[in-house]
Amino acid sequence: MENKNFYINRRRFLKGTTAATVLSCFGAYGMDLMHQKKPLRVGLIGTGWYGKSDLFRLIQVANVEVISLCDVDRHQLEKAGKLVGERQRSRKVPRLYTDYNKMLAERDLDIVLIGTPDHWHALQGIAAMKSGAHVYLQKPISVDVLEGEALVAAAKKYDRVVQVGTQRKSTPHLIEAKKNIVDKGLLGKVSHVEMCCYYHMRDKGNRPVVEVPDFFDYDEWTGPAPLREFDGIPHRRWRAFMEYGNGIVGDMCVHMLDTVRWILDLGWPKRVSSTGGIFVQKEAKANITDTQTAIFEFDELDCVWNHRSWGTPADPAYPWAFKLYGDKGTLSGSVMQYDFIPEGDGEKIHKNVIYEREKYPEDVTEKDIELHAAPATRLHMLDFLKAIDQGSLPVAHIEQGHISTASCILANMAMDLKRPLSYNPEEKIVRNDPEATQLLQRSYREGWEHPGAV
Repeated sequence: MENKNFYINRRRFLKGTTAATVLSCFGAYGMDLMHQKKPLRVGLIGTGWYGKSDLFRLIQVANVEVISLCDVDRHQLEKAGKLVGERQRSRKVPRLYTDYNKMLAERDLDIVLIGTPDHWHALQGIAAMKSGAHVYLQKPISVDVLEGEALVAAAKKYDRVVQVGTQRKSTPHLIEAKKNIVDKGLLGKVSHVEMCCYYHMRDKGNRPVVEVPDFFDYDEWTGPAPLREFDGIPHRRWRAFMEYGNGIVGDMCVHMLDTVRWILDLGWPKRVSSTGGIFVQKEAKANITDTQTAIFEFDELDCVWNHRSWGTPADPAYPWAFKLYGDKGTLSGSVMQYDFIPEGDGEKIHKNVIYEREKYPEDVTEKDIELHAAPATRLHMLDFLKAIDQGSLPVAHIEQGHISTASCILANMAMDLKRPLSYNPEEKIVRNDPEATQLLQRSYREGWEHPGAV
């Protein structure tokens, strides 16, 4: 792919209240109008809720041609094809595939977006890189630690840019909080962090077993994961099962831990411990915890995670959030706002999320869109494109995504094993714990090969 072969819609990009924040992130790059030679060729694997949302944000900020879509649900795939045809500039309906290997075999994609369930991220991400594409990969990047190591290795081997969908790093008000509060030392020394999620997001259903509809390939959807009984199309319900993901820790903690690590410039935790279980919602089929605490230990700093899918939040203003405690003040942050409260008589600072309804009126009518997250995802896409164009690392590159994902996986392992774990990324072992080391790679279903074993 030639450099500078895409452009940013400069008028829309610079208009509005986010302009100063955007320009501070992208510098001269954000000011330059990229002259189009030809559009970037894009494919999407997984055409459900967030896959389409990511794709539509990319369409809004860059000159792209979506030429292929893939999904094992033919009904969902056909609806997505129609929507993409209506949204993209050419008005063309993309080619539709039910097998991602056939889509990638065309080797005609510059970028592949992956919005499938977590248990597919590693295999599809590696295959997309091998086909020559740069990858926008949703979090968490893997369901076991060695899948993540394989993704990092593949990005290096194939020299591909991978942007992980931890877009809090591109959230305007959080960028501002990092720059104007943390980096300027207003917190002082931070020696305690609290992170939480108190959303009632755990599936409480107990559905009967039914026949698989002819338009849905359940065996292919399951892929390398264990084959569970079929109790209906699993779209957006798969997160209730550890067979396909890593529970609420893997879904929600990964965002907050990644954000805290970025803000405080933290690497791997020295040690991870966790306790929890299903304490309240015992009647549901879901096998993820409804209550869990995890501690990620760094030098003179503990980052503590709590989630409950029942009851009320500890702080109603921050139901999914982080709180950084420094000796000079406290910073609370979420997808919706931030608050800085200084020690003593200093000035409090509050900032709300930025919406872009006027700039992007199509957002308002888009089904199931997270309006508060759309500006962050657009900036995340721009950062991704900049990294491709300049041969640099994106803000949420694969190694950082791996650290955040693996740390959350280690928390679940520590809960199950009932002991703290310390991971050695150089040797790819859990220190002094052969049993835990064996669990860094989970078993794949017969017929599927784990990338960590290659």
